[in-house]
Amino acid sequence: MHPNPANSKERTDAVIPERASNSDATYANPLLFLDFPDPDGIRVGDEYFLICSTFSHEPGIVLARSRDLVHWTHCGHALPRLMRREEFDRPRRGCGVWAPSLRHHDGRFLIYFPDPDAGIYMTHAHEFEGPWSEPVLVLAGRGLIDPCPLWDDDGRAWLVHAWAKSRAGINNRVTLVELRPDGTGTIGDGKVIIDADALPGWHTLEGPKFYKRGGWYYVFAPAGGVEDGWQGIFRARALDGPWEARVVMDQGTTPINGPHQGAWIDTPNGEHWFLHFQDRGPFGRILHLQPMRWRDDGWPVIGATNSPDAIKGEPVLEHAAPSVVSGEADEAEGWPTSDEFDGPVLGRQWQWEGAHDPAWYSLEAVPGSLRLYSQSGDNLWEAPSLLTQRVVGPESIVSTSLRIEGGGRFGLVVMGRDYASLEIESDGVHVRLVQRVCRGADEGNREEARMEGPAVSGSGARLRVDVVEGSAWRFSYSSDEGRSWTSIGEPFVGRKGVWVGARVGVFALTGASGDTGVHADFDFFRVEMR
Repeated sequence: MHPNPANSKERTDAVIPERASNSDATYANPLLFLDFPDPDGIRVGDEYFLICSTFSHEPGIVLARSRDLVHWTHCGHALPRLMRREEFDRPRRGCGVWAPSLRHHDGRFLIYFPDPDAGIYMTHAHEFEGPWSEPVLVLAGRGLIDPCPLWDDDGRAWLVHAWAKSRAGINNRVTLVELRPDGTGTIGDGKVIIDADALPGWHTLEGPKFYKRGGWYYVFAPAGGVEDGWQGIFRARALDGPWEARVVMDQGTTPINGPHQGAWIDTPNGEHWFLHFQDRGPFGRILHLQPMRWRDDGWPVIGATNSPDAIKGEPVLEHAAPSVVSGEADEAEGWPTSDEFDGPVLGRQWQWEGAHDPAWYSLEAVPGSLRLYSQSGDNLWEAPSLLTQRVVGPESIVSTSLRIEGGGRFGLVVMGRDYASLEIESDGVHVRLVQRVCRGADEGNREEARMEGPAVSGSGARLRVDVVEGSAWRFSYSSDEGRSWTSIGEPFVGRKGVWVGARVGVFALTGASGDTGVHADFDFFRVEMR
């Protein structure tokens, strides 16, 4: 095995290049062209904080911070380990952490998040980067999703949540329940305060966010589904209602489909903004920022309008950037993508496909490399030991270099409802490149089509996948350290996962689990924008 010192490597940028800011004090959507589902955010002082759902990936609940609402820094995760981890020994795609909410109350950051199979949890921290407390189960029950708390003017605390029909048999409504003052549990039973079945044309009401302004209670809640839906708002003078409904943003004439589910955030200068996602298929639910204003009648309007009297807006592609109270925003660190594996810990972008064991990998066995110890398994869909990150759009090139030891499957994978991999396959004697494709994995198919490639000289190779929106993704390999690349296998049409975008990452599989003699050493993982 080669020593591969870290200082012998070619370096590449480890973050997404600047693309949200324009030179004329405007910004362009999307802010992040990668999966950031179900965002919720707040302002505390002059800083902005943002989280998103992470489903069955570990660690969970992404943390991000910003000084200007446009440039975001990945700060880590609030949930190092999934709740009910014994349930995630195999990936339970689409389960786990659904849409969370973030609030700051009484000197603490609080995150409420649902597990649709167990109930609503809460974790808190004095500093946004953590450490975050061990989550407590606030409200048990199947199908309780998308919680959001509100501490009222009289000190009482309340929680709204939606329903998952797949678990509870009902949806399209919002329930209110009183919280204990410290937010750790509930008082009494919940009551449905918004039943969208009574509103013609409304369906799939979800993701409620709870606010109070000017004596009105507001529930911001999207409806219509993530691909074709809209942003709705409900308001009432009293918690018991009556609740009025209004659509305040939809796609309109823009290419931004289904704009909804996010966070209202104000600035110290009195501006109002709305962060939300757009479903972009294999790239997931990408992050957008919209201007927002309050009408004289107490209703907000989100997005661009053609008239000051308009009650509904549509998304902007470009807009004047938010003003920053201190003049110039601190430079954001950017969103990590590439990893040279030359630090003491993995980059913040990495997550495992299920409950993980730290013994699966090492950054110390070969300094400057990631060693993955081969884990047992028959296919990649059921392997929690895949180490993956979000696919970056609209076009990117992902490459890695690896060397193997022992028999097994080692390589690069794109994981969605279908998946494809380019692997070094070894029986301990013969070593060759293989492409595998599995279609309909989410529907129970576990058969992988295997396309055999050339023999590998030695025990290593460079592997690559080219990602292009609206086109097939192509795998290739290099045997001359990346100077030339040869296509292999069939083009693969990337497909989103279960409630998430496609993921790309690395793996070592089919060896005896925990056998340190069977492993792969990955020299780097690089993401370059085309």
